[in-house]
Amino acid sequence: MKLFAQIAFAAAIVAAVPAAAQNAGQISNARNGADCPKCNLFQADFGGVEIRGRNYSGARLRQADMSLSVMNRASFAGADLRDVEAYGGVFTGANFRGANLTHASFVGTYLEGANFAGAVLEGSNFSGAEMDRAVGLSQGQLNRACGDEATTLPRGLRIPYC
Repeated sequence: MKLFAQIAFAAAIVAAVPAAAQNAGQISNARNGADCPKCNLFQADFGGVEIRGRNYSGARLRQADMSLSVMNRASFAGADLRDVEAYGGVFTGANFRGANLTHASFVGTYLEGANFAGAVLEGSNFSGAEMDRAVGLSQGQLNRACGDEATTLPRGLRIPYC
């Protein structure tokens, strides 16, 4: 019986960790279109939302779902976007300057005019992404990411295939 109680206690601790890591109030405000710089938006669900021109600079958006969202002209400068899922999103003119996009998925995402200066793209997937008018991209950044034959990039740049 003692072993069962220990296992139940451990399971309760593990189950509580993600909830404790989030800030539900900040996530709700951000989903409703509020600026939220330096907010804790860990694992937030932005799937399908339409939020334009908002400030999420320095925010923690790790493991957030931004699939099929429209976030044109939003600023994610210096934000933690590791492991983000942004499949099919629209981020025209978004600012990712200095953001950490490690292992993010931007499959089929529209990124025209987005700024990637100084962004970390290690392991990010840009398969099918439209990025031919993105700015601040370097070959060194793209060498650490991947894409496919449908990925469009600024002239002179290439990306390894996934």
